[in-house]
Amino acid sequence: MDPVSQGVVGAAFAQTAARRGQLATVAWYGALGGMAPDLDVLFQSPTDPLLFLEFHRQFTHSLVFIPFGALLVFLVLRAIAARVSLLQGLTTAQGYLACLMGYATHGLLDACTSYGTQLLWPFSDERIAWDTMSIVDPLFTLPLLVFVIAASRSKRQWLAWCASAWMLGFFVLGWWQHQRAMGAAEQVAQIRGHEPMRMTVKPSFANLVLWKAIYEFEGHYYVDAVRVGTQRLWYPGARVPKLSLSKDFPSLQGDSRQAKDVERFRWFSDDYLSVMEDSPRIVDMRYSFSPNEVDPMWGIELNLTDQNEHVLWWSSRRVDGNTQRGFFGMVLGLGGLPLDD
Repeated sequence: MDPVSQGVVGAAFAQTAARRGQLATVAWYGALGGMAPDLDVLFQSPTDPLLFLEFHRQFTHSLVFIPFGALLVFLVLRAIAARVSLLQGLTTAQGYLACLMGYATHGLLDACTSYGTQLLWPFSDERIAWDTMSIVDPLFTLPLLVFVIAASRSKRQWLAWCASAWMLGFFVLGWWQHQRAMGAAEQVAQIRGHEPMRMTVKPSFANLVLWKAIYEFEGHYYVDAVRVGTQRLWYPGARVPKLSLSKDFPSLQGDSRQAKDVERFRWFSDDYLSVMEDSPRIVDMRYSFSPNEVDPMWGIELNLTDQNEHVLWWSSRRVDGNTQRGFFGMVLGLGGLPLDD
């Protein structure tokens, strides 16, 4: 999730255990605790561009690290509290509890998205992704922010409980919409006469109405958009071949550093990999602004002439006007093929 969402969720949860006169101070401890795990983005290497993929959402996001991460945040805040009035007024136990409650929300909130979070590290490197929320969703974040600020200013704790109720309701809605989107995607595959080897649905940018559906069938990925509002709609999309190293890059040596980097990227992207046509670029198909297109936001680029060097990392967030108009049209339910309810 974005830093604002992480911070406001941590603040709201911490406020539920605060005393009335401490709601504002506790909110700061909870918010900073809620944002702190993302400091793992500092783990980068100038020579290994994939190192940040392995460390982001790893040990700082794991369940077993929560009490230790919260302690580190508390010690930093305690050290600067003497010079920052907003952080004063809490006992050691109260300050640590606020950091603990804020920190504890981070990994679980991230796991609701599709990026993947290693909640079970160091016992497992599985990237857990429940695919029930977009990484950014103002409809989730803004009401929480209003509740947290209102609770801090008015010193009414029931507003913090309203924020928690909003979070819980949004999580339930995301799960329900995910089930509906999965049902719609399964119907799309049936219409084509396909029995997918696997299928994934994830919410598109900043909403729970329009979903991206990807499934694998006979060596290809099929990408479609499904809208699950009062009526279920299907927006047919693209079909691309699944990455096959032996076919797409026959000269790639299996023991080379570049081949190992491909496997690292495969782990990160849950093997949703394809190749850009006439290009040495391998792409992560899970993300695109338009949910029925393969317009990847990031990937890796091979250099087959020097296979002992690391691959290159690239990203692109450019979105043209036609893509934006098409996206908002799908969100509003314009066009599309109706599906059975």
